[in-house]
Amino acid sequence: MIQFLDLKKVNATYETGFQEKLKSVLENGWYILGNEVAAFEKNFANYCGIKYCIGVGNGLDALVLIFKGYIQLGELHKGDEVIVSANTYIASILAILQADLVPVLVEPKLETYNINPDLIQEKITAKTRAILAVHLYGQLAEMNQINAIASQNNLLVIEDAAQAHGAVYDFGKSGNLSDAAAFSFYPGKNLGALGDGGAVTTNDSALAKTIQSLRNYGSETKYKNEYIGMNSRLDELQAAFLNVKLTNLDADNKHRRTIAKRYLSEIKNDKISLPFWDLSNNHVFHLFVIRTEKRDELKHYLLENGIQAMIHYPIPPHKQKAFLDWNNLSFPITEKIHKEVLSLPINPVMTVDEVGFVISILNNY
Repeated sequence: MIQFLDLKKVNATYETGFQEKLKSVLENGWYILGNEVAAFEKNFANYCGIKYCIGVGNGLDALVLIFKGYIQLGELHKGDEVIVSANTYIASILAILQADLVPVLVEPKLETYNINPDLIQEKITAKTRAILAVHLYGQLAEMNQINAIASQNNLLVIEDAAQAHGAVYDFGKSGNLSDAAAFSFYPGKNLGALGDGGAVTTNDSALAKTIQSLRNYGSETKYKNEYIGMNSRLDELQAAFLNVKLTNLDADNKHRRTIAKRYLSEIKNDKISLPFWDLSNNHVFHLFVIRTEKRDELKHYLLENGIQAMIHYPIPPHKQKAFLDWNNLSFPITEKIHKEVLSLPINPVMTVDEVGFVISILNNY
């Protein structure tokens, strides 16, 4: 069986480094916001080419903290509208709502699955204050156009970079293409911890300082609380593990792109629509997502032939029970995507033979 993602195998290559870090943290005896978190914040900021990185509990909290940070600074106010792609993972929308802001959904491009910049302007109102650019599946959104629209309308731009660690645009790397960005280090991500974790990156010193307080009960100095904060701190041990894995992130992403190139050039089946990619480093292929009209049938066929595929994501946000008020909204492109997408195995430990097997089975479908 070719698993969709064998995390045990992925992390086995780092076991020696993990054991050394575990011993170091135990011997140090400092478990919250210690040297490993500080080191990772510095290392990841340098990797992204940005001034500040703040380690937090998870990717959702990273987004929430950005929005709440801007509210504290007076750049956002409760009830302001945030434009976001309609087909994103629900966490993007939950973050907007948890900060008492209003999500405004915009259709994506069918080819890239990312927000269609040509449709953003018509959704901007007097209440619009930000655009949340989601780099879905690991491919960067069209940031030149998005930033231009934001500049013309005096809007903030925030990246949901939870799936795009290391993706490179023509003027920078994910995490440094906007006013602030949120990352997730959920175990299955391109840079994954052995538990939950997240980070905010920004060049804005005031925002960074505010989020550092907000993540820690709204406190800069112990028992003195400047804000109504939360407890969302990157765990010291997870930071230690991430420090080990960060050095190999570019190589892992390169391996993912090598697999993607084979999939794109060798899968030949009229029943399958392949994703668009311009062959640049703007895609790190957190997921390789195809589309087919008989998605469930193809998923079952692959499983019968020893290949585990996954669906990201089966239900669009506006059709979720949690958002009953949206259930009658119509987003045809989003609905088509969620009905047809299927993610193929793609990860740093896939072998040449495994990739070839997936391709041959798909071509025989």
